[in-house]
Amino acid sequence: MDKFEKKPIDIDLKDEAVRFVGDLSGLTVLPGFCDVHVHFREPGFSYKETISSGSRAAARGGYTAVCTMPNLDPVPDCKEGVKAERDIIDRDACIAVYPYGSITKGRKGKELSAMKEISDLVIAFSDDGSGVADESLMREAMLSAKALGKIIVAHCEDVSLINGGYIRDGEYARSHGHRGIDPASEYRQVERDLRLALDTGCAYHVCHVSTAESVSLIRDAKASGANVTCETAPHYLVLDESALKEDGKFKMNPPLGSKADRLALIEGISDGTIDMIATDHAPHSAEEKSRGLCGSAFGIVGLETAFPLLYTHLVRREIITMDRLIELLAYAPRKRFGLEQGKDFSVWNLDEKFVVDPSEFLSKGRATPFEGAELYGVNLLTVFGGKVVYKQK
Repeated sequence: MDKFEKKPIDIDLKDEAVRFVGDLSGLTVLPGFCDVHVHFREPGFSYKETISSGSRAAARGGYTAVCTMPNLDPVPDCKEGVKAERDIIDRDACIAVYPYGSITKGRKGKELSAMKEISDLVIAFSDDGSGVADESLMREAMLSAKALGKIIVAHCEDVSLINGGYIRDGEYARSHGHRGIDPASEYRQVERDLRLALDTGCAYHVCHVSTAESVSLIRDAKASGANVTCETAPHYLVLDESALKEDGKFKMNPPLGSKADRLALIEGISDGTIDMIATDHAPHSAEEKSRGLCGSAFGIVGLETAFPLLYTHLVRREIITMDRLIELLAYAPRKRFGLEQGKDFSVWNLDEKFVVDPSEFLSKGRATPFEGAELYGVNLLTVFGGKVVYKQK
């Protein structure tokens, strides 16, 4: 029997800031989720998203902790850069928001950032949005991160294998005249980094795994003793290239793969090779996502649909248990990144259906391939730090 089976629960939050007392019979209380891969775009790109709008969207999705990627302006590659982001977090975030520091200065892949200087101010180091192409520089970064007790979180992408592509090289790309991205652009750099992680003993985490080859490589590296974890995203577990349409809301990086990739990812979350699910929430303006598959910016939003999507397609179909889903969304991310679970929670009606309507999102981003999908699971309430940070209207 799952630990999170529905049962009558009464909650009385006595904090002065909270006046919620209710009979939750028939509803489900879940621990606050943790997403180690989001883009809140501030400072630098607040027209896409802000710390305020992003954290409110996260709270609506049941998340009480997120880690924000460093593709910002200024880049958090030194104390001043990190402080610019942390000042906004302290002012505007309604949940716990932990910034990443960049691996390299300006995320340009040429020279290491001030890793020692910012180590105590950041959750980990990543150049997300860009792979670190220089092997010797990545080795140096791993050694520095190990000495500092921090994780290297890698966007694995060999740009020499992109060949002008913008969706995965496969049946859809070939039949619709699109330039395709070789899946080796992901797994070849995963392979290189796993070798470096074994050599250096660095704690290493792979972002948004999307190919069957990556899953296999990570499984083997774990068996060899590498200190490695990885994540995939909800859209890679639910969709593959057969779902593609001529619309920018289906464009993300890495792109949707084959059915075989999707099935390998499902096997990976089932057998423990894949440690956690992260949304890679990546909002853009409506104009930036209006240029079709070729011209639109890479990235979709996901915080407000992640749990209902996974619950509907994986738990209700008995592909994984509710226990496993909560491990992937709440416990494993916090364990790997050294974050306390705390007493944060959300309250869900798992029997209530809704239709995904991006116009209702709290995120500034609206691009989702799940627009119009009917999903199970409506969040009624999220509590963080003893305070209600989201309540359904």
